[in-house]
Amino acid sequence: MSDVTTVVGFIPLMDCAPLAVAVEKGFAAGEGLDLRLVRETSWANIRDRVVVGHFDAAHMLGPMAIASTLGIGHLKVPMAAPLSLGLGGNAITVSLRVWDLMMAEGAALSAGPRALGEALRKVVRARERANKPPFTFAMVYPFSAHNYELRYWLAASGIDPDRDVRLVVIPPPLLVDAMREGQIDGFCVGEPWNSVAVSVGVGCIALPTTAIWKQSPEKVLGCRLEWTQRYPDRVQALVRSLYKAALWCEQPENHSELARLLAEPRFVGAPAEILLRGLSNRLCLQRGEEVERLDGFYLPASHAATFPWVSHALWFYSQMVRWGQVAFDPEHVAQVRATYRPDLYRLALDKTTNVPSADTKLDELFDGVRFDSDDLPGYLAALPSCS
Repeated sequence: MSDVTTVVGFIPLMDCAPLAVAVEKGFAAGEGLDLRLVRETSWANIRDRVVVGHFDAAHMLGPMAIASTLGIGHLKVPMAAPLSLGLGGNAITVSLRVWDLMMAEGAALSAGPRALGEALRKVVRARERANKPPFTFAMVYPFSAHNYELRYWLAASGIDPDRDVRLVVIPPPLLVDAMREGQIDGFCVGEPWNSVAVSVGVGCIALPTTAIWKQSPEKVLGCRLEWTQRYPDRVQALVRSLYKAALWCEQPENHSELARLLAEPRFVGAPAEILLRGLSNRLCLQRGEEVERLDGFYLPASHAATFPWVSHALWFYSQMVRWGQVAFDPEHVAQVRATYRPDLYRLALDKTTNVPSADTKLDELFDGVRFDSDDLPGYLAALPSCS
């Protein structure tokens, strides 16, 4: 197998760590893989290069794999996600101007999603009364956990994300510059770019998205379904090597070395000390403030963080329906279920302990609404309106 190179694309984010470690610490080679990583700037580039076969697999947004399988927003190319690349790691950052306005309405660091949402709602309503243009918030891709987490929090706070604010797409490495230029008022992105915004004095981390959804789903190893069928041995070797790399990434004694590795320009290219905070579940929410411990902010391996839960895929689909990206169709549900592949995960790791026996689980977000993947229409009907 090692005489064939497996090419995998990634975006410079903290949660590309298992890919970097699989190569640099020899886990991929140990599984007989010649793994070559290619750094990309935007999620659209990742999507396109997987679709046309430039990449065998990629560090991929979970909802992107689903959208491709369903043919939403681009070509219809069935995808498979045999592994999750961790849980959490995202945050919502606002400009210092917006944070000052929120504090005037009672916001405080670590106040929680309800109080912070209420403060932002008051600021948004005051802008409406003053006939000022809506705030512009950025996320990284229309089919992303970032888009849906941001929308979920706004809607649960009484802010209509399609009417009361303006949402735009900007690639992760460009968000800090866009905020510095005053082009956006906030964004939702994975680390380290929230912390970079704080470090350079242009933003304040208002909310880690794990406060919206504890152990929330994020990236996956995504590849074309056709590729998984053609190269089953390579898929299994890739899953095993990334699983072992994820275990290495989570060990505290490895975090300093990992931060230095990710700081290299060929991977993330952000300061090692900033990356170390996120890897260690510690963030500085505002420049000049003490670093705060945020347990469970980023989980590479524990709590079944590498398992591709089908219920996570179905929640992403529910948000696509909720926000008008696609109409609900029972036939979609089977296609979504077939995109996340716990069967391939188990096949690769059949000798590994603690592999979940179920494909789905119940989850509850901060507003108390429980997600039951067996009743999508009922879940969607129970969601509150933004009014």
